[in-house]
Amino acid sequence: MNLSIEYSVSIQHIVQRYKPLRVNETMAHLLIKFGGGLITNKDKMMSANREAINNLAKTTSILLAQNHHVTIVHGAGSFGHLKAKKMRLALGADGSILNQQIAAVSEVRNDMELLNSIICQSLAENGSKTKSHPPSIWANGTGPDFEGDLTRFSKIDPNSINITFGDVVDCNEPKKFGILSGDDLMVRIAKEIEGISHVVFLLGDTEGVMTAPPNDPKAELIDTWKIGDVLQGLHQGEMDVTGGIFLKVNSAELIAQSVNDVWLIDGRKPERVIDLIENGVTIGTRVTA
Repeated sequence: MNLSIEYSVSIQHIVQRYKPLRVNETMAHLLIKFGGGLITNKDKMMSANREAINNLAKTTSILLAQNHHVTIVHGAGSFGHLKAKKMRLALGADGSILNQQIAAVSEVRNDMELLNSIICQSLAENGSKTKSHPPSIWANGTGPDFEGDLTRFSKIDPNSINITFGDVVDCNEPKKFGILSGDDLMVRIAKEIEGISHVVFLLGDTEGVMTAPPNDPKAELIDTWKIGDVLQGLHQGEMDVTGGIFLKVNSAELIAQSVNDVWLIDGRKPERVIDLIENGVTIGTRVTA
């Protein structure tokens, strides 16, 4: 049985056993990160993983059908990292290649809007409307202390999902520009938008935080991660310009200080997000304070 058939059967099972929420049941507000390595083929320039994106859209539609709220942040993958790495955009302005960098800034922003449109189209095809917030329009600076009006994410429309993404943003002189990571967006949205109950990082190549790099046959899933634990992992620096799994874990730790349910889950099996909401637990790594 291939992945798409297996996922379809799983989703049908969830739908069949779905029961509408009672009036006195609490709705969840999920902040979900679609990882760049999940939604794109990271070793091939501008290659979207449309099967993975469609599976994520199906899961999102089920959550909305259950009257939960969803806010989405997505990564860049091969639509941003490779080109940004080549032109050293994360480091800011470099006088020796500034003209090429300025051209690359525009190209990466356009590429990210294209990836965002692919995700929004898939969500729409599965019945979910979206409202996109490209950071290049409203954010300035990089890291978790970036500046920008986050109240846009507090305006919850039951008929529309707020969605944003890692992007090249303007920075103060002398840097001029830099990469605002989707993980830093996750931290700020989770900590500043009232009512977020669950924060989920969906990964592209692993079930959660592992005891060793995912390609190590001895690697085992760490089901609970506490702030201060030591991570062993493989950082793919040749393609990732924003910190990889290390930044995700660090971001999850920051979020866990104010949100109770913070998880890193295998995005290739997004039905586990449904299990988490229905049962309070799933396969993955829960990050706790």
